[in-house]
Amino acid sequence: MIQIYNTLTNQKEEFKPQVAGQVTMYVCGPTVYNYIHIGNARSTIAFDTIRRYLEFRGYQVNYVSNFTDVDDKIIKASQETGLRVAEVTEKFIAAFYEDIAALNVKKATKNPRVMENMPEIIDFIQVLVDKGYAYESAGDVYYRARKFKHYGQLSGQSIDALEQGASQRVQTTDQGKKEDPLDFALWKAAKPNEISWDSPWGKGRPGWHIECSVMAGKYLGETIDIHAGGQDLEFPHHENEIAQSEAKTGKKFANYWMHNGFVTIGKDDEKMSKSLGNFVTVHEIVKEIDPQVLRFLMATTQYRHPIRYSQASLAEAETNLNKLATAVQNTKYRLNDALDGELDNEIKEKVTSLENKFIQAMDDDFNTQNGITILYEFAKEMNVYVTKETVTTATLDYLLERFTRLAQIFGIEFSEKEAGDEQIEALIKQRDEARANRDFATSDQIRDQLKAQGIILEDTPQGTRWKRG
Repeated sequence: MIQIYNTLTNQKEEFKPQVAGQVTMYVCGPTVYNYIHIGNARSTIAFDTIRRYLEFRGYQVNYVSNFTDVDDKIIKASQETGLRVAEVTEKFIAAFYEDIAALNVKKATKNPRVMENMPEIIDFIQVLVDKGYAYESAGDVYYRARKFKHYGQLSGQSIDALEQGASQRVQTTDQGKKEDPLDFALWKAAKPNEISWDSPWGKGRPGWHIECSVMAGKYLGETIDIHAGGQDLEFPHHENEIAQSEAKTGKKFANYWMHNGFVTIGKDDEKMSKSLGNFVTVHEIVKEIDPQVLRFLMATTQYRHPIRYSQASLAEAETNLNKLATAVQNTKYRLNDALDGELDNEIKEKVTSLENKFIQAMDDDFNTQNGITILYEFAKEMNVYVTKETVTTATLDYLLERFTRLAQIFGIEFSEKEAGDEQIEALIKQRDEARANRDFATSDQIRDQLKAQGIILEDTPQGTRWKRG
């Protein structure tokens, strides 16, 4: 039984999708004016891991994540670079796909864009105006936040506290236009030389919050199972989504709200963000480190917990990932001298027990920290089995299949042979022959040659194994 911590109720709840065996899941995606930083990647990886686990548990997941492709920041980037808005967004959407591929993140079922859904956005706003939840003011359209009786419930804030905060945040351009400082923009009147669309209120473009309400409803339905995103989106973005959507439909917008923790950096654990200028882009970091290591660091921390990004945390992730990879290499190596025979029943019982413990851990609000601990135990069992004098192909294949099935939930892929591997293995064969002939000079020369290439050799009772250092 899967339990999810629901931000809306501040408690763990049994997960019950609306349709048995199917999950509708909406995750707020990036604003595409720059490369994603690793704080953005945290959300992408966390919910990809959760999606993978839901699929492992037998659910069919309809996973929608948007691109915000019209926004103040995009317009500013367009003006600074001289590129059209569409050229800016296409560049960074392509970069996003490249980056998530490096991190082994599955593509969403659908990545809708704001510009592709402008008629639906305008129609949605018109319904809110007709219902009295929104009003036009000098070409802008605002939502009457106070009219929605549950406003503030998701973020756990009172109307009075929100009103005080909103009064401090009201921009000069909004003064005199709003009926109430709490009100937020659904539609913004066009400024000179800005991209815009025709609407009943004049030329303009949508506010940020309305897009997700529209696209979640269009592609997943008026009520969705899971709505997810970064902790920083709880208020005002997700709060406003609820207000807009439920005012329009009269139905609950999302049954479960999930929010991932921040990525922090530096000795003061400062939140990583573009606005603070302390961010590291995925585009740059994967040129310096194995993207699997970054993925492993992000995926194996429980999604609600913060992650401290540092060279030390990356080094620890790399060490732990190598332990798992080594267990797979050890097991594959023993296939060379394995015997035909039946699956070892003792191994089967141990693996079944480990899988049950893994499911128990992950069913508890997707606790990947506990889940990966079970995978380490699994790796130990593999390492013990391969040291036996005789092993069977059936057992080795079983171990590899069951282990990789769990590892894939974290996005871990164990590489097959790379270019140059055959030449390495040929040199190892020559070294083995030299050792058998007691030609230790040649044996040592080959070992040194491989060491210079970063290849580490290990002599075992079953033969010589190797790995890249």
